[in-house]
Amino acid sequence: MTPLTVAFMVTSLSTSTILTLSSYHWMLAWIGLELNTLSILPIIIKPHHPRATEATIKYFLTQTTAAAMIMLSSTMNAWETGQWSIIDMTPIPTTIMTLAVFLKLGLAPMHFWYPEVLQGSTMRTAMVISTWQKIAPLSLLYLTATNCPTEVYLIVGLSSTLIAGLMGLNMTQTRKIMAFSSIGHMGWLITMIPLNLTLATFTLMMYIILTSSMFFMLTTMTTPTLKDLGQAHLSFPIMTMIMMLTLLSLGGLPPLSGFMPKLLILNTLTNKKLMIFATLMALTSLPSLYFYLRVTYITMMTSPPKTTTTQYKWRLKPEPNMILSPLMMMTIMLLPMTPLLMNT
Repeated sequence: MTPLTVAFMVTSLSTSTILTLSSYHWMLAWIGLELNTLSILPIIIKPHHPRATEATIKYFLTQTTAAAMIMLSSTMNAWETGQWSIIDMTPIPTTIMTLAVFLKLGLAPMHFWYPEVLQGSTMRTAMVISTWQKIAPLSLLYLTATNCPTEVYLIVGLSSTLIAGLMGLNMTQTRKIMAFSSIGHMGWLITMIPLNLTLATFTLMMYIILTSSMFFMLTTMTTPTLKDLGQAHLSFPIMTMIMMLTLLSLGGLPPLSGFMPKLLILNTLTNKKLMIFATLMALTSLPSLYFYLRVTYITMMTSPPKTTTTQYKWRLKPEPNMILSPLMMMTIMLLPMTPLLMNT
């Protein structure tokens, strides 16, 4: 793929997301989502590998199914109300549209395509699917959250955190581990959309920072499996230590930055008199914390029996990445801002 083609695809990807974010008419939003899907497909299939082709087909079928459901819900709403406004929707079309967006985001129980697509993609493409591709569907949820029953968001959020933790326990591929990590974090985010949109936006920002930092480090160290992570400290000792802290931050352990959104979410649920639900959310996140700790243990606390034998990996210097340093700092040092965020 030539640089001109890559620039065209990236421009189309960003433009389609901005089109969906700025639209008030269902047809414009639908066109933006379709352009978003068509822009990412050549990027996924670029490696010309059978797994990449399989991932592209799965992503295409899933996204087109969700887009068809969104068009169905918008048509039903136009039939009932006589208008195509995104904000003014009746409950039944809103519920159908919400389930379609959950399918686009890969939330449980509609999550089966998501780990397979990330596994068939490159690290950078998986990072784009896990971060940038979440923005446009979430904007539709932001606009229609008041018209959908709150119980739908709470049930899907709770099931996402539980299923992500349980299914991520036996994974050995880092991209699949990050996929289930994404599902679990989106479960926490979804619960806040009907209750506190500001906190949901902040949770999305923290999720993008943590996930992007993790993917950048996995790309720099070339570690597609846990076996590679076990040998990474021979080549990248400092980055491996920062990766351990990033994993603990993804798990939500204090005093790292990942603890902040979970603390604020549990505080909001408690203030809304949802004590039992807050307790269940905290308990269902324990399996996710276990596989984060498992990856941390393999990364830092085990040493391989001998040095790696793959083409003198220790002699290769990583490419410098200017954005990685501030991302790594933000994954570790943002917790002191919690009082400021709780009082605003």
